[in-house]
Amino acid sequence: MAAGDLADIERRLFAAADQLWANAGLKPSEYARPVLGLLFLRYAEGKFAAAEQELKPKPGSRLKPEPSDFIAKGIIYLPPPARFSTLLALPEGESLGKALSAAMKAIEESNPELADVLPKNFQDIDDSILVELIRLLHPVNITGDAFGRVYEYFMGEFASQEMQKGGEFYTPGSLVDLIVDIIEPYHGRILDPACGSGGMFVHSADFVRRHKKSPGREISVYGMEKTRETLRLAKMNLAVHGLSGTLMEGNSYYDDLFEDVAGFDFVMANPPFNVSGIDKARLVHAGKRYPFGTPSTDNGNYTWISLFYSKLAASGRAGFVMANSTADARGSELEIRKKLIETGAVDVIVSISPNFFYTVTLPCTLWFFDRAKASGPRADEVLFLDARHIFRQIDRAHRDFTPDQIEFLANIVRLWRGREPEFMRGSEAALNERFPGLAYRDIAGLCRKATRAEIAAQGFSLNPGRYVGVAEGEADDVDFKERLEELHEDLEALNAEAASLQARIAQNVAELLT
Repeated sequence: MAAGDLADIERRLFAAADQLWANAGLKPSEYARPVLGLLFLRYAEGKFAAAEQELKPKPGSRLKPEPSDFIAKGIIYLPPPARFSTLLALPEGESLGKALSAAMKAIEESNPELADVLPKNFQDIDDSILVELIRLLHPVNITGDAFGRVYEYFMGEFASQEMQKGGEFYTPGSLVDLIVDIIEPYHGRILDPACGSGGMFVHSADFVRRHKKSPGREISVYGMEKTRETLRLAKMNLAVHGLSGTLMEGNSYYDDLFEDVAGFDFVMANPPFNVSGIDKARLVHAGKRYPFGTPSTDNGNYTWISLFYSKLAASGRAGFVMANSTADARGSELEIRKKLIETGAVDVIVSISPNFFYTVTLPCTLWFFDRAKASGPRADEVLFLDARHIFRQIDRAHRDFTPDQIEFLANIVRLWRGREPEFMRGSEAALNERFPGLAYRDIAGLCRKATRAEIAAQGFSLNPGRYVGVAEGEADDVDFKERLEELHEDLEALNAEAASLQARIAQNVAELLT
């Protein structure tokens, strides 16, 4: 199926579903999960029907395929009451909402890995709307990975409308793609301790497939998510993409549900930014998980950063999203950053422009660790990329990266690492133009490698703007709104630090006076 055809199907399906639900007077948070549940059922039906043909008994044979035969092939078994044909043929007057809830329960009973995952609240929805949605989805024939893309598109649209803050539920695919392309999870164990709807795992599997390997054989995924409903979405998302993994409910600040896993090959995450109110007395295994000390400020950014570093194997890589202010944070966070830089594991830092997230306009930064780098020829270097001028403008308020832009940025990293670039997604001309002979070089306004001594001279800042500079002719090209947003974020971080210091001073004074 052509990309244009698929994009058209995505838009038409969502517009139709959205129109139906808008007429019902419901909020996106109320109808998102049932709609995703129906999409899941449509996906499962397509896969089941194809497997049913493969397992069809030979003429004259009385043997019929058992549920275990489907499960052995990695196919979700659908009992007869859970099939679209059955649901569409319900007698007039029978509740479709009740039948759908029963169908989801039957699927869970036949497929233990989906226990307590699927939505079962269809009785809260008007039957006329459910009938229209099933009729809308039933004739749609989207095969293979394409259905996963439709599912991801729906999740992104729901996130953009209302569901949760973009970073807590859904990370835009192009940002995840860039993280995956830079850490290159060809093989090994992947951890996302703030996994949201599971996008990091899905894109890692896509990366493996793009390199002609089987995700099921090459990668193992482990995730934690503190919100039960979001965890259910993640499990559905993995199932839609034909993946399985160990996803568990827990709060990564206070729980270490994978303590027994001896180091991960890859850690990927988009944690919530600038979280205050963390109970530091409850932080688990403080010495092990926070090897550079626990931040004293009331901000969770460096708690996450330390956790990501500590969960990596000796040769592991990490890639994650961070607030811009984290790169220049002061106080105890500066001390942690200094120690982190001195390990030699800080690999790449990438500045991203505003408006990549659906509900958050602030710019962000991507951080990358590589613990193996500390013992290699690049131990003394960090690569800084300024990608703020690289994006596709989707509409007035939203941006993303095109596939060739993602490959271009990842290829800069590959050149710096002394690796061969990849040309699967159309970046060859742009890379040859900027890097003659395909050899890495510093380019003002785009990329620069800096030594640890140079970083120390900049007060251990990891802000790419301090190193990359600006391209010729761009010195006055400043977006006032973007700069104001950056300054506002910095002010919020400083206010949080000031409040924490004020509380400590008050406590110290009280102790002195008693």
